[in-house]
Amino acid sequence: MKLERLIGILAVLLQEKHVTAPQLAQKFEVSRRTINRDIVALAQAGIPLYTTQGVGGGIQIMDDYRLDRTALTSRDMQSILTGLRSLDSVSGSHHYRQLMEKLQSGSSDFVSGRDYMLIDLASWYKRTLVPKMASLQAAIEGHHPLTFNYTSQHGDSVKVVEPYYLVFKWSSWYLWAWRKSDQAWRLYKVNRMGQPTAATTTFTPRPVLDPTTVLTHITTNTVQVRALFTAAVKWRVVEEFGPEQVTLQADGRWLLVGGYSDLEHLIQWLLTFGSQAEVLEPVAARQALYQQAQALMALYRPTD
Repeated sequence: MKLERLIGILAVLLQEKHVTAPQLAQKFEVSRRTINRDIVALAQAGIPLYTTQGVGGGIQIMDDYRLDRTALTSRDMQSILTGLRSLDSVSGSHHYRQLMEKLQSGSSDFVSGRDYMLIDLASWYKRTLVPKMASLQAAIEGHHPLTFNYTSQHGDSVKVVEPYYLVFKWSSWYLWAWRKSDQAWRLYKVNRMGQPTAATTTFTPRPVLDPTTVLTHITTNTVQVRALFTAAVKWRVVEEFGPEQVTLQADGRWLLVGGYSDLEHLIQWLLTFGSQAEVLEPVAARQALYQQAQALMALYRPTD
């Protein structure tokens, strides 16, 4: 729960001239020691904070800080609240909603009725996703090793990992973790997990490899694609690549020129279009699809 608390503390400090640690502790329902650690974390993140003693003293941001106190306008706050509400869509405890209520209290500008953007990070899998997310978040915060069943293209297996980050990418949630068996960082899709079980023991956090670096490498397009699609499935191609990468051809089909992460996933994607897509390049994709078509014909050949 540290992230939303840090956002909340920063919001309070930008709105108020100064505030005391006991006041923050009461507002966010944590100990004063926790607030002191949060203030240190904000300072280490580059927020110039200082404290004054005595009557009228407290914690405040330096007056000449480049981010003005009025920077959190109602629109900015609505953006923050929208982000917190989206996180609450995958939280089973409503901690984010409670924080939103605290941020909204006493301010008529932050009425939820003025919201115009809604984000549901749980998507269609909320019933099964939310319990997993709650277990994963608790394990990450408490530094508890996790064990879970996992289904991948290589089959079913049991994973034992040290969890570090929950990452939302490509419209799905992933767990970034250290796998003990091969001493390496791994990314696990949460929807492919069984319900994780946290150990009662704890682990000592190790220096974490930045997951965004690995995710950028994964999303690098290494296969160049030229393919034709019928007008009926153009919307799917635009959804995947954007309207700029498709052009209308004389025969009424749409030509896609773009890149894909790897040949295997390209073939899987093209198969979902059936006969409404024809790949021109790479040649290896054409050959693989031909072999797949032959296998399907043999599988579904009518019997007398």
